[in-house]
Amino acid sequence: MKLTINGQEVEAQKGQSVLDAALGAGIFVPHLCKHPDLRPAGTCGLCMVEVEGKAEPVHACRTTVREGMVVNVDGAKADKARRMAMELILATHPADCTGCPKFGICELQSMYQYMGVSPSRWNCKSRPVATDDSNPLITHMFTRCVCCGRCVRACRELRGVGVLDYQRTEDGIRIGTDGSVSLEEAGCRFCGACVEVCPTGSILDTLGMMRSDRSREDNIVPCRSGCPAHIDIPRYLRYAKAGEWEKATAVVREKVPFPETLGSICTHNCQGECKRNKLHEPLSICRLKRAAAVRDTGEWREHCRHEELTGRRVAVVGAGPAGLTAALYLAEKGHLVDVFEANQKAGGQLRYGIPAYRLPDEVVDKEVQTILEVAQGMDDAPRIELHLGERVQDVKALRESHDAVLVTVGTHQGTVLPMRGHDLGNVYVNTAFLKAAREGEPLPVAGGRVVVLGGGNVAYDCARTAVRLGAASVDVCCLEAEDVMTSTPEEREEAAEEGVVLHDAYAFNSIDESAERPDLVGGMTIQKIKRFYFDENHRAVTELVEGSELTLPADYVIFAVGQKPEDTPGMGLELTHGPYVVAGKGMETSEEGVFAAGDDVTGTKSVIGAIAQGRDAASSIDRFLGGDGDISEVLLEPEVAPARIGRADEGFYSTQTQPEFAPADQRRGSFEPFECPFSEDEAKFEASRCLQCDLRLQLATPRLWNEY
Repeated sequence: MKLTINGQEVEAQKGQSVLDAALGAGIFVPHLCKHPDLRPAGTCGLCMVEVEGKAEPVHACRTTVREGMVVNVDGAKADKARRMAMELILATHPADCTGCPKFGICELQSMYQYMGVSPSRWNCKSRPVATDDSNPLITHMFTRCVCCGRCVRACRELRGVGVLDYQRTEDGIRIGTDGSVSLEEAGCRFCGACVEVCPTGSILDTLGMMRSDRSREDNIVPCRSGCPAHIDIPRYLRYAKAGEWEKATAVVREKVPFPETLGSICTHNCQGECKRNKLHEPLSICRLKRAAAVRDTGEWREHCRHEELTGRRVAVVGAGPAGLTAALYLAEKGHLVDVFEANQKAGGQLRYGIPAYRLPDEVVDKEVQTILEVAQGMDDAPRIELHLGERVQDVKALRESHDAVLVTVGTHQGTVLPMRGHDLGNVYVNTAFLKAAREGEPLPVAGGRVVVLGGGNVAYDCARTAVRLGAASVDVCCLEAEDVMTSTPEEREEAAEEGVVLHDAYAFNSIDESAERPDLVGGMTIQKIKRFYFDENHRAVTELVEGSELTLPADYVIFAVGQKPEDTPGMGLELTHGPYVVAGKGMETSEEGVFAAGDDVTGTKSVIGAIAQGRDAASSIDRFLGGDGDISEVLLEPEVAPARIGRADEGFYSTQTQPEFAPADQRRGSFEPFECPFSEDEAKFEASRCLQCDLRLQLATPRLWNEY
């Protein structure tokens, strides 16, 4: 139907409000209690308009359009009514706009500026109601509340939670929970819808949640932004909650080709960013990835990208997670890929740097094979060819036979500190020690006393491997205090159960020779650190505690203080910090057509970090070869997540679900995986703890008047 607003003919839908019709036509009408996702309440009084045939102004949000209606938004009576409503709202609202987190994006501020209501006319009445910052994730500043009711309606209508309502208190009417109990006691889901719809900054994310160095979307869904590959975590957790394992795995595989591997060994940056860290414990995101992957049937394969062959050929040097990831996406873009690997099997550090009790060969074999099968696709011709046992050092020669080269050789050379005794017999390095164990020819430690130097996860891999090889005792020594060690707390806890003893915040003084055999290790002398810092020249300074020297009896010492690339110095590429390849934003090196990615560029970081680098490299190489660089995949038809989530049910506030573990006495002598995947019920229960933060992104952001 047609009506006239401010002299402009407007088309509207039957049953539509005058307010929606005007806004849809680009004609601004002041409003505050109305939100695009909520039904109007008509409580703010700011949307008053004049309608021909009506003696007094009416609420535009509650007035339905009719054929031939004539509306005047800017009439004198409507303006007077709106200004009076605004001044009543502002009467109890603080005037310190510049100190408000919503300054510049506050809808109330936008409205009074549009209406020309000056702050000097505010007849303010003090309303000293204390801010409620007792709840995790959400802060309620009552002094900024204008009782528009948006939060109440969002909680009831959008989410179906219904814990917020108007409450009568001795300070007047305000928004809160029945009985003024905590949000947790009331059954809040902490979805953030109330924060999202609040027009004034009365309900806010707690201090520190919205970081200035992240986008709004990344702040709202920090687990997804914290993942180097940006896996859509809330989406796959919803499928896991529903027991739809194929769909959950498909979501993960849209970004990474190693779901079960990551579900077993990932450093899970995402969990560190999970908002539930402030609400009991974070989601077990990593283990839920594994729970889905072990139940996957592969239905997602039919949706894989498989473009026509381009006639271009790429060489990838290194068959680790970065190299295989890049190879897959390049093959899907239609390029043929030769992958050269110095070892006899593909996998890189997945196979040779991670103990079998964490990641068995069967998992690596399966996921490598899946990559090869997916790359082959429907044309039955392999697009990825593995060249195993072929070490490449002359990348320039390789470039002559290929249209592009990607170097992903990782960091397979262990680091030895030049301290006294480092050249004694029975001193090992992490990479050689772990690789020998994985190949079934372990370096001897059985019956001996082992000291591992280092505090990262690799150090604990060495320590726990030594336990399984029959060491009589295993000690781990590191410079850092335990609370800042890079190894995960669960890794240290599990190792302690197996008998590994930690000596944190100790400097390494010397490796001492044996009294019986001066050419072999006999002990390790360490000293307590008082203070460790970097001076103005960025040099490490260690202050030691006098008289705190401690000599640990040792027959073997394992350096686990770092590792570096092995073959890069002879490749003719520009290097930095010794053997690390210099690569630009597009992963390009100093040689045209030669790219590099993974640990040989970044240093040893994580498997998920290497995968992310492999993705970036594939995109850049595709552009270099004339493609568009788009390696994205949609392995699952998009589905809109249900907005209604209901009140928190039993178990929502539980701590993190723990899987079944083999007892420590069984673990000590076995390289078999000791952690069982979640059962279906365990996985569904754990996934149900997700706050579904991404639902906030479904809510519309109201346009301010200057956007019309």
